Amino acid sequence: MPAATTKTPIFDRLSVLNDPIRCRSLLVLERQELTVSELCTVLQLPQSTASRHLKVLSDDGWTVARRDGTSRRYAMPMADLETDARRLWALIREHLLDTPAAVQDRQRLEGVLAARRTRSQEFFSTTAGAWAQLRREMFGPSFDLHGLLGLLDDRRQVADLGCGTGQVTEYLAPFVDRVIAVDDSPAMLEAARMRLAAVANAEVRQGQLEALPIEDGAMDAATLVLVLHHLPEPARALAEAARILRPGGRLLILDMLPHDREEYRQSMGHVWLGFSEEQLNRWLAAAGFHPARVRPLPAAPEARGPMLFAATAGRSTSPAPSVQAVSQVVNQAVTPARQREKATL
Repeated sequence: MPAATTKTPIFDRLSVLNDPIRCRSLLVLERQELTVSELCTVLQLPQSTASRHLKVLSDDGWTVARRDGTSRRYAMPMADLETDARRLWALIREHLLDTPAAVQDRQRLEGVLAARRTRSQEFFSTTAGAWAQLRREMFGPSFDLHGLLGLLDDRRQVADLGCGTGQVTEYLAPFVDRVIAVDDSPAMLEAARMRLAAVANAEVRQGQLEALPIEDGAMDAATLVLVLHHLPEPARALAEAARILRPGGRLLILDMLPHDREEYRQSMGHVWLGFSEEQLNRWLAAAGFHPARVRPLPAAPEARGPMLFAATAGRSTSPAPSVQAVSQVVNQAVTPARQREKATL
């Protein structure tokens, strides 16, 4: 049988790595992704020479490139190399690592990385005072808060109670398994359905917060965002929230601190002029929650309304309270006017 005339893959790879510059390039790119310009600085080569060697390496799969704005960044994809290539490179690397050229390349690489850090430090040293404003102008006023929703467990079932037009539901939906949005206003629900039409894991239901259209223990978490102050009997809504939460489930309440904007009763239908921590925890305890963690929220400079608070409480593992027990708390609750006069948080 005549001898094979084509080279085996290992010999093809040897032919690519028979140049010291290409081997030095790989040694550097194995450690750090670099632009052509940065690689030229490390290896002390003209750009045409570095680019020519990178093309050879790229054609044989030793390097990969990705576009970063107007630049291209090169790296050595060690994990993607075939077994024979990894073995060959391990042998070459062992002999190359401690050569004077390789040692100097590593030193110059540290200089390149230091220059990167210096550019960032110079930018922040000149823009520190305006950094918050710059980020708002570039990305909007609340991108970071929306991003923090990524901390949620993506298996969670969440109820947005008093969902209004569905804004909170829209925020939550990308980060959890399902959101059930509930409101009693047909006009609000129509707007919510339009907003959430393309959100596959959001379901809109009509119902009163004192009689939620959700099964017992079906939810992992629930939200009441600027809702409680509209309700004649907040304690009943909290009891319903406890009913639909599994033991250990979490309730988040965002609402107003006590205030004296009496005009809100007529202009916006407010029943309660804010809530004190004492009153809130009395209702939560009766509903079957552990004591809430209540925190005032920072006031936005442009905001014209009262200051807000965020309260989070966990559903107790004990059985849900009876309707009679909740009714007793409702009957004992101070009136909105008395509550406003007494409350401090």
